[in-house]
Formats: sequence, C-alpha cells, structure tokens
Amino acid sequence: MGKVRFLMIGVGGMGREHIRRLLNVPEAEIVALSDPSEAAITLVKQNFPQLANIAVYTDYQEAIAQSGADAAVIVSPHSMHFEQGMACLDGGLHVLMEKPFVSGSDNAAQIIAHAEKVNKHLAVAYQRHLMGPYMYIRDLIENGELGNINYICAYQAQSWLKGATGTWRQNLALSCGGQLNDSGSHLLDIVLWVTGLEPESVSAMIENHGREVDIDSAVTVRFHGGAIGTFNVVGSASIGWHEDVSIHGDKGSVLYRNNKILVAREGEKSLTEVSEADLPSSSDPDIDFVNLVLGRVSEAAAPSSTGLRIARLTEAAWESAANGSKLISLA
Repeated sequence: MGKVRFLMIGVGGMGREHIRRLLNVPEAEIVALSDPSEAAITLVKQNFPQLANIAVYTDYQEAIAQSGADAAVIVSPHSMHFEQGMACLDGGLHVLMEKPFVSGSDNAAQIIAHAEKVNKHLAVAYQRHLMGPYMYIRDLIENGELGNINYICAYQAQSWLKGATGTWRQNLALSCGGQLNDSGSHLLDIVLWVTGLEPESVSAMIENHGREVDIDSAVTVRFHGGAIGTFNVVGSASIGWHEDVSIHGDKGSVLYRNNKILVAREGEKSLTEVSEADLPSSSDPDIDFVNLVLGRVSEAAAPSSTGLRIARLTEAAWESAANGSKLISLA
C-alpha cells in the first residue's frame, strides 16, 4: 500500500483539524467526506480548495460502501462513535476515533474485540501521547528518575459551561457526558499514560450547574501500588484554558504548568525548568495512524485500550457522585 485513503466521518471543527493534518502527510489521501451538515461540508471546501471536487455523502454507510477508502477518521458526536466505528470495521476500514472513544466501557470492550476479530487497526486520537512535554514526563518516570509515584494532582480549568452552551456537547443524548468526558478526558488519559498507573478505587463529587451533563468534577483516585491522586476538572471557569499536573515520587517531582515543565530530581530541594530544546519532537495522531496502517509502527501511540481505560474511570466517577461520593472499586 503506497497511500492510505481516508474517509472523514464528521467534518466540523475538529474534523477540519484532522483534514489539515492529513493533507500534510504525503502517504495519506482523503477520498470522501461524510456529514449531514451542508454548512460543514461547505466550510471544508472553502478552507481546503484541493478538496473542492471530493466525493460527499450525507449517509456514512453509503460512504463506507462506495468511497473506496482504506481507513476512516470518526469525529462525530460521541454517541455516534460506536455505531459508526462498528460499521467501518465491518466495511473493511481501519478506524481512528476522536476522544473519548465510544459511549461507555461495555461498548468500548465490544468494539475492541470486534476490531481484533476483523483484523483492523483501531486507535484513539489522544494527541498528547505524541507531544514533547508529555513524552518527556513519561520518559522521566519510566527511567525511574522520580522513583515510586506517591501523589498526583491534576487540574484543568476551561470556560466550557458558557462556551459549549447550545451545542451537542451539553446534550446528554449526543455527548454521553459533560466536561469530564470531553476536555477532562485528556487530563485523565495523560496522567494514566505518563505514570503507567492503574486506578483501583474512585470517589467523586460533581456539579452540573443546572445542565444535564457534568460541568465541575472533583475526583479522587487510589491507584494499584498505593499512590493517590486528585483530578479537578472545572468547566465553569471564566478563563479560556489552564492546566496543571503535579507528580511527586519518593525520589523526585515533576510539575507541568501550561506547557512549562519543572523538575526536581533526587537530592534536589528546588525545581528547575526544562528547556524546550530538551523535549522530544512532537507529532500527531494522524501521522501516527498512517504509519500504523502502513506497518511502520506496531502499535498506535494511543491504542483503543486507552479509550476503554478512561471510560471505566469516568463511569466510576459518575457512579460515585450519583451515590453521595461512595467509593467505587475498579479492581
């Protein structure tokens, strides 16, 4: 296979970002767009003149059958991911799924098993697995420079309550959950990925602020091995975006502060900022997925198992909050 031919399912804002990336990959070719929104299709053709004559489908099932694609990128509302992903796999397509993967852990386990059965690649577009700052932190921990991880504090603030008002993201039937399941999904994922820790039990408090989905979440996790951590996902903030992650081990600490990294290694009492020149080179999930389909890498940077892991943790947090912060076991 010289090129990977892509069908784009969902071409809204994030869909257009995937298109932009794929158009910069020589081994990728976008052969069809599928979206019921005429306005979304029009924006794609305005922004990317090279796609002016591309095949367009309002029905994704017709697109799977007729487009001649090798792979699909699914960027539709969350509730549609499972059905569309299963249809793509049944149609012989590899699938790159936008976060937070599919609706619920049961569906996640089912689609993962189905991808294995039909021998197709299935990956999640958690882009942080391919970004220099997070790869640096993961390497730091994997190399043992922080020792055993004892405590994690992860914090994310975004004006999501106002910014997503009136969109499908605050419609439970379409989004399958609120900020914890949306931007917060990235925070949960990156902590689990860089530390390699697995949650053992979860307790949470959640505030919906009158909406039908979660807006603010305070989640406490006990990990296997004894580490504890807190995830603070604030969707009601007035600021556009801020994120901090602090990881403390028995030998050292690393602090992520909105793309700045500070490290104290064993014996150091103060933190030192890491130079950008010392960070690994970044890539993105679209390049990674093309390399996966072409056999250049053996596993996606964010394999489908990451989606299942985050679904289980998110569901446990929702269950705990719904039951008065009851401790929920994930063992």
